[in-house]
Amino acid sequence: MIRKSFGWLLALAYSFAAPVHAESGWHLLNMRQGVTDISRRIYGLHMLIFWVCVIIAVLVFGFMIWSLVAFRKSKGAVADTTLVHNTKVEIVWTIIPVIILIAMAVPAARTLVAIEDTRDTQLTIKVTGFQWGWHYEYLDSGVDFFSRLDRQSDAARRLMSGVDPTTIPNYLLNVDHPLVVPAATKVRLLITGADVIHAWWVPDFGMKKDAIPGFVNELWFKVDADKTGTYRGQCVELCGRDHGFMPIVVDVKSPEDFKAWLQGSANAQKQAAAPATAAPPTAQSSQHAIPHAG
Repeated sequence: MIRKSFGWLLALAYSFAAPVHAESGWHLLNMRQGVTDISRRIYGLHMLIFWVCVIIAVLVFGFMIWSLVAFRKSKGAVADTTLVHNTKVEIVWTIIPVIILIAMAVPAARTLVAIEDTRDTQLTIKVTGFQWGWHYEYLDSGVDFFSRLDRQSDAARRLMSGVDPTTIPNYLLNVDHPLVVPAATKVRLLITGADVIHAWWVPDFGMKKDAIPGFVNELWFKVDADKTGTYRGQCVELCGRDHGFMPIVVDVKSPEDFKAWLQGSANAQKQAAAPATAAPPTAQSSQHAIPHAG
């Protein structure tokens, strides 16, 4: 009877698990492995803890179900009222959880240390969250800009705009000016807030930090050399009316392309900040401008 029951349960579980590989959307239910070494370490830790919990759940609930079936009252089972204390059993069920917790704490501590290790960073960018967008400042380079929801998405999101959101590429996930970073480079972000608490999060980087006014949090990532491209995230701290309309877009370039972009942006901002040069006066205008003596 028990074997038949377990066989039926296994068949039912397989019927639910089989479509997972065929349905491409199921991978969204889990964490992403990401495009950085630290994101893969976080994913590995997540899966390790997940399977430890699964094994514990199977053993505990399996034993409970077996006990309920094997010693049910209909079979004439009589409760043992004399077993009230067993020192050996208590020692065993105390030592085993301690060993499991220590075994999980060691890789977790190593990953947490790696997450906070901002040494040897090659590029530092200050990130300021505001209602509702981001300000990026490349320290020591003179480049800074604001990043807000792109105009197409902003127009389509308005009530009775008449614009079909499905016709907008990356609706609500695109910005006017993305953050640009180089691949194969350890990038450190100094994150703060200008008004209320925000949070900077890009799933493919495996990292998220709060942007708190008056405080500076640190976050770092290093995108793999072969993973150039566009990566998207969002503010994940409820920050007001338009919280859902302040996406994050990161454009990862090769180190050479990034250097050229940074130099071009710095030159463009210097030219924009320089005062306009007045045209030299002509001889005729000079005669009219200077009055004759006497």
